[in-house]
Amino acid sequence: QVQLVESGGGLVQARASLRLSCANSRRTVSDGAFSDFAMGWFRQASGKEREFIAGISRYGGTTMYADSVKGRFTISRDYNNAMVYLQMNNLKPEDTAVYYCAAERTQSTEAVPTTNSYDFWGQGTQVTVSS
Repeated sequence: QVQLVESGGGLVQARASLRLSCANSRRTVSDGAFSDFAMGWFRQASGKEREFIAGISRYGGTTMYADSVKGRFTISRDYNNAMVYLQMNNLKPEDTAVYYCAAERTQSTEAVPTTNSYDFWGQGTQVTVSS
C-alpha cells in the first residue's frame, strides 16, 4: 500500500513563496522502492478540473511543468527520505487551489506522466494566495 501525504500549504500574499512536501511511504516489499515511481503535482481550483502542474521522472533526470507555473515552481525529490517537494515562488492569486501529490509506478526511467492516470494520490493541501 503506497501512501502519499502532502504538507506545507497555507494562506500567503501574492509574490510570496511556499514549499509543499509529499511523503511517499510504502509498507511492504511488494510496494516497491521510491525510485520505482514517477512523481507529480496537480492542483484543483474551486469549480475547475484537476490539472497537472509539475512532474519528475524516477531518477530525477526529467522534469516537466505546466506553462502557467514554468519559471516559478520547481519540483525535486529526496531519495534518502522518499520525499517530493514543490517550491513555489512568486505566487499569484490564480495559484489558489488544492494541491495533490501523485505517484505512478513505471518501467520508464525518463517518463513524466502529465495526465490524471497516476496510480496513487495524496489527500491534498490547500494553498490560498491573496492579492
